Amino acid sequence: MYELHPNELLRQIFKSKPYQGVAPEDSDFLFIGLDANYAPDIDRQPIFSNLLNYHEDGAAFWRANGVHHPFLLPGYAGDGRRYHLNFAKIGFQSRHANLVSFVELLHEPTVGRNTLTPGDLSRPHLERIHHAIFAGNAKWVFVSSGVLRLMKASRVFPELMNPMAGSDEMRRLYRDDRRTVFLHLHFSNYGKFEQRLRSEAKAIAA
Repeated sequence: MYELHPNELLRQIFKSKPYQGVAPEDSDFLFIGLDANYAPDIDRQPIFSNLLNYHEDGAAFWRANGVHHPFLLPGYAGDGRRYHLNFAKIGFQSRHANLVSFVELLHEPTVGRNTLTPGDLSRPHLERIHHAIFAGNAKWVFVSSGVLRLMKASRVFPELMNPMAGSDEMRRLYRDDRRTVFLHLHFSNYGKFEQRLRSEAKAIAA
């Protein structure tokens, strides 16, 4: 179960563009999450118009503002900021804006902490993600352990049911002659995970 975000405009945006950045099938770097989570009062925060612009064209927003996500603009208070601060440590620049996509397994925006099950997910949305991973432009795909568990439970991603052997920090889950799917540490981690986050950021940058 999950709590749907109360803002109607945000929900409508997700119906037409259930992703952030460039379209997932067009990206080189594809980061897959669980749900797109926002402060419940996001529509009363000073960044709300920036957020709408971002969802309309994430690459244009990045080039215009110098940051990849509006949660990094001054004035935002709420969930998601740590995730994007850690992501920014990879070192992507605005010139890379057309290469990066964020897409969540859940097709709707949420608030609070949610525990998702396969029954919460949209089959057409999952099939789009499957296409983006295995038939889109993506060369490097990144999923966290929680995302991987739900992908397996959904039964839409048979290619990931038996991950490749290995013990690297960013374990390879799948590889063919065009793309690699990596298991990485979720960007919202902190504290004792700082060293590993830094190490993975360097690996992704490389």
